[in-house]
Amino acid sequence: QVQLVESGGGLVQAGDSLRLSCVGSGRTFSRDAMGWFRQAPGQEREFVAAVSRGGGSQYYADSVKGRFTISKDNAKNTVDLQMNSLKPEDTAVYYCAADPTFHNIVIQTPQYRGEGTQVTVSA
Repeated sequence: QVQLVESGGGLVQAGDSLRLSCVGSGRTFSRDAMGWFRQAPGQEREFVAAVSRGGGSQYYADSVKGRFTISKDNAKNTVDLQMNSLKPEDTAVYYCAADPTFHNIVIQTPQYRGEGTQVTVSA
């Protein structure tokens, strides 16, 4: 059974940093692009970041570019999201995702997705 489990969420103040981690099991994720989405209450799900199979290429939503960094460790089956200079509008549930096709991460139709971790940023 393929699973993605997120961790690292929490309550922080504006300007703080958080690092989200996602560990996969049940599959060799070196075959997959991976990424992060987020969804705030009452809002549509939003793409955040994606990383290619080997980790060499990254793509970010404009809203997080320059503040968030995505990284992938194929030896550990993990993908991390370093979030700096957090803003209240970053408050959301953050979901980890994996798919053999990079584009499917960007358009938010991944084959695999985790259950999410809550990030709350207070003003």
